[in-house]
Amino acid sequence: MTTDKTNPTVKSADRVLDIFELFAEADVRELSLMDISRRLELPTSSLFKILQNLVHRGYLEKDEHGKMFRLGYKIFQIGAKYAQHTNLTAEFQYVAQQIVAEVNEAVYLSIRSGRNILYIAERQSTHPVRFVSHLGMQLPLHTTAMGKLFLSSLSDEKLAELYQEEEELGLLTDTTISEWDVLKKQLDEIRRTGVSFSNGEAVQGVRCAAAPIVNANQEMIAAMSISIPLTRWKEETWNQMTELVVQGAKKLSWVHFYQPDESMRT
Repeated sequence: MTTDKTNPTVKSADRVLDIFELFAEADVRELSLMDISRRLELPTSSLFKILQNLVHRGYLEKDEHGKMFRLGYKIFQIGAKYAQHTNLTAEFQYVAQQIVAEVNEAVYLSIRSGRNILYIAERQSTHPVRFVSHLGMQLPLHTTAMGKLFLSSLSDEKLAELYQEEEELGLLTDTTISEWDVLKKQLDEIRRTGVSFSNGEAVQGVRCAAAPIVNANQEMIAAMSISIPLTRWKEETWNQMTELVVQGAKKLSWVHFYQPDESMRT
């Protein structure tokens, strides 16, 4: 990683930014002090103090042994706050408001963050019993309808890069998918239908339906979902919810990422 030496910089600030960029570009989630020192060509003595300060402020986290570092919650909080001010999240609020007005169930927007989904926007129902996410909250991809959408958009090669061979899938609830063959069958079905479901796999007693938001190249860049507690679940309502979230995601894709050919304009 290099720094433009022609511009005046504050060395300590430069090093902090280099650390963040290193984690963003690294092929692994966690790095040790020696890893960071070697990759950035910085002395461990001064680097250690910077890392400890970033941990204290929540921008980095340490593992249980205190030897490995990874990005902390503060980074994702800032990212979520930034995302709230983008056109996508603003348009999401408009679309989600219409969905909530029809079925009065909560609607969410997420992006992928490594092996997790990151919640960046939501529109809540008026029911007293509901699943409430917190902006910046993360959940494992394989446990959520939106996360499984992101996984379905990846090739087998990319999936192998993301997960180690024969790696066990973590459990959040009794119904979380824990077997790779079961998950892969679901991913094949999602690729075929373009819609994803979860049944209490991340939050006990909550069902979700999700649809992808894609850019002009049909690449998935975000996901939209709607959730309902099983205590309110009815097949007719569920079918309506699924259709609404699919249409909502298509609208967001069209409004923000479809670029019509110039020759088609009048």
